[in-house]
Amino acid sequence: MEFRHLGNSGLKISALTYGNWLTHGSQIENETATRCVRAALDLGISTFDTADVYANTKAETVLGEALKGERRESLEIFTKVYWPTGPGGHNDCGLSRKHIMESIDASLRRLQTDYVDLYQAHRYDTETPLEETMQAFADVVRAGKALYIGVSEWTAEQIRAGHSLAQQLGIQLISNQPQYSMLWRVIEDEVVPTCRELGVSQIVWSPMAQGILSGKYLPGQAPKEGTRAADSEVGESMSSFMNDELLTAVQELRPIAEDAGLSMPALALAWVLQHDDVASAIVGASRPEQLEENVKAVGVSLDESIMARVEQTLAGVAERDPGKTAERAPATRPC
Repeated sequence: MEFRHLGNSGLKISALTYGNWLTHGSQIENETATRCVRAALDLGISTFDTADVYANTKAETVLGEALKGERRESLEIFTKVYWPTGPGGHNDCGLSRKHIMESIDASLRRLQTDYVDLYQAHRYDTETPLEETMQAFADVVRAGKALYIGVSEWTAEQIRAGHSLAQQLGIQLISNQPQYSMLWRVIEDEVVPTCRELGVSQIVWSPMAQGILSGKYLPGQAPKEGTRAADSEVGESMSSFMNDELLTAVQELRPIAEDAGLSMPALALAWVLQHDDVASAIVGASRPEQLEENVKAVGVSLDESIMARVEQTLAGVAERDPGKTAERAPATRPC
């Protein structure tokens, strides 16, 4: 396993982060979730990412149980706040001081820890003054409940404003958690240069484009039962990828992966990790064996010819519009 600095800080995290967005508390049994967490630890993954909204708080509880008994100092535990939790009342979401202060305490109870290493704003809250949000985060840090602050899916302008306030308040905003993969490259033109200037790293989610880059979805064929794309709820978030032109291009990555000596999933992960701005890529698992395949991407250096072939193959189907970050952001609180 490789360990990389997170932003302009002294904190190091594993190049792969174990995430439990779609698995813990929902898609897999708790016993299987625990086996996946144990496999991640055995493979050298020390960084774990969750959020209070995942399975409406159940994912944090499952992760806390799975990590119980581990040396806390050897782990980096991340969680997030913004989306509705509990009954979804009028103050049960967003980045108000009330919701942040209540949410951090609830997350710590579920995770069975005194602090998280990174507390992240899961989206930007258009209904709360940024000054209020950042002051609340500063108080969370000063209370010892979080060591660092991060954001997720903020625009370049929002990151710059949040980073400036964090500096004024004497806390460190060191990370952004965006969607990023060979197929989803919207952060490259604006978010990445801004973050590089400010000393903010990317912890990327969906590096395999929610499984599209595994090559298991074929053009002209309906998704197989039991796959993500076949799920009525999850599949909706994949709709922009599920077209024959894109799926055909993805199949053309197969010989490239073979030439690199990698599986399709490992090629997708290695491509993401090749970028210096990426501190870690988040991977999930419904079986421990998936993680064993994922770690084969760590430490791989893809040569220029492989990178060029990937670029050429996906040139017509990869999404690059920097406006997509703002376009997909909630205009108002979802509660």
